[in-house]
Amino acid sequence: MAFDGAYLYAVKQEIEALVGTRVDKLHQPSRDEIVIHLRGREGMQKLLISTAGDSARLHLTEVSIENPAVPPMFCMLLRKHLGGGKLLAVRQDGLERILFLDFECVNELGDRVQLTLVCEVMGRYSNCILTDQEGKIIDSLKRNADVTRERVILPGFPYEMPHRSRRLNFMETDDDTIISALLLASGTALDKALVQIFEGVSPLLAREWAYYVCKGDSVRTHEMTQTQRERLLFALHRTAEMLRTRKYSFSILQTPEGQLKDYCFLRPEQYGALMVVRPMESASAALDEFYAKRDLHARMKQRANDLFRLVMTRLERVSRKLANQREELAQTDKMEQNRLYGELLSANLYRLQKGDTVAVVENYYDENCAQITIPLQVNLTPSQNAQRYYTLYRKAATAKEKLAEQIAQGEQELVYLESVFDVLSRAESEADLLLLREELYEQGYSKKRNARQKPPKQQPPMVYRSEDGFMILVGRNNRQNDLLTTKQAAKQDLWLHTQNIPGSHVILVTDGMEPTETAIRQAAMLAAYHSKARDSAQVPVDFCRVKFVKKPAGAKPGMVIFSNQQTIYVKPDAALCEKLAQ
Repeated sequence: MAFDGAYLYAVKQEIEALVGTRVDKLHQPSRDEIVIHLRGREGMQKLLISTAGDSARLHLTEVSIENPAVPPMFCMLLRKHLGGGKLLAVRQDGLERILFLDFECVNELGDRVQLTLVCEVMGRYSNCILTDQEGKIIDSLKRNADVTRERVILPGFPYEMPHRSRRLNFMETDDDTIISALLLASGTALDKALVQIFEGVSPLLAREWAYYVCKGDSVRTHEMTQTQRERLLFALHRTAEMLRTRKYSFSILQTPEGQLKDYCFLRPEQYGALMVVRPMESASAALDEFYAKRDLHARMKQRANDLFRLVMTRLERVSRKLANQREELAQTDKMEQNRLYGELLSANLYRLQKGDTVAVVENYYDENCAQITIPLQVNLTPSQNAQRYYTLYRKAATAKEKLAEQIAQGEQELVYLESVFDVLSRAESEADLLLLREELYEQGYSKKRNARQKPPKQQPPMVYRSEDGFMILVGRNNRQNDLLTTKQAAKQDLWLHTQNIPGSHVILVTDGMEPTETAIRQAAMLAAYHSKARDSAQVPVDFCRVKFVKKPAGAKPGMVIFSNQQTIYVKPDAALCEKLAQ
């Protein structure tokens, strides 16, 4: 991603507007995130600090993030030291990916002290460190974050900057020094050389400069002409002036299908028509838009790790059991042979003697009365051998009947667990997780229940409205699917569900009218989007009147049977879902 030192410089300028505000609240939504609420004359602003390896960043945010019931220890420490503190300054050393937030706070003795929150945004080495006015570490979000022994991140140790390679700051370096550095990087592709030479420059920004120099052609530093060098210097000066004057063109890059790919503080030209460039108002707005949904998914997955393990373990166990039962059922196919052996032996007892190893008799069930060889146990009489085959036949017949029932139950359980896993993977709040925990407890999959915790309240279904005015309701979980389909929906409403794919129940409310083709298609699209097939291109969705949907007695939550259905194929569309949401 493009969160480099230059982009952090733009973020720093936005945060500088908050100098003089005070820390009102502190939260830690996940182990890698800190949210600081700063209150000033202009109102409340939220500062998000993320140290997650794949989404490390620092910016102002407007996204509401749900907090855990019990704050982690580092959050409590920050509340103790920074609570009520005044933001004095925001500092950045050159274009390094480190931001220093200086706060004026009051210690336990009532004295005013200056504390610094060091935000290191360096990929998997990112960290958030609180230091005192003497530069000693009070504590950090990640202890011993650096793998080298030269730098220790532990309370009481002096804070030291990470190792800094000798690279140039393109905002301050003169032209002759830049040209000399390019000559020293002889033989290297221009975009890679720019990343090596300058600090705070991401590959995206380096490629953009290289694209301006040679318009997409590959060029190495020692092959550059005088004109190309002049164009490079112009591009560097133009970018530096953009940073100084704050005349940015914040942009988000996405594919024509809508998948977010990257972001930058200028409008990239290198991709041409391969990418769609969306302009954004600010550096923070671009980061909010780019990371919000992905962070929500990662945060929910982190909080639901125990549920994921539980469901996956059950899924694997049921799958193994079904495989064994199907294999055992296949072996019962020999039961007819055992019955035949028993009948033929009974018909030929007069020809057999105890001690025979085989019986060669005519198969009178065969048109040609072909001879058949039947294995015998030498310690049994001919009659006992016949009874033995009858016993094997009866056992196999009983086993076949029982196995068929067990396999049917196992397949239903597998479908239910897959539906739970689908709902779990799409959970968007702590309330969703609590309801799932309660459901798994009620179904006997979980033995743990927090007696002190209040029973979760059932949330209302998600509400959408088609472009031609029909209301569409979408269930959030299995229990709500049941309630929506069997209690809330009218008999003439339309019920929709992905065909043989775990997903939410969707109700198209008709109010006695005939639903339009647009409403049906958009309701089907919502059913596909709120299912395991969200990322598929064409998803089959079954639909019928609610009166044709029944819930069998004793069926697990969300499990129904239906008839008189029709099928429509749709493509999930996130943008349209957002547009239809109420």
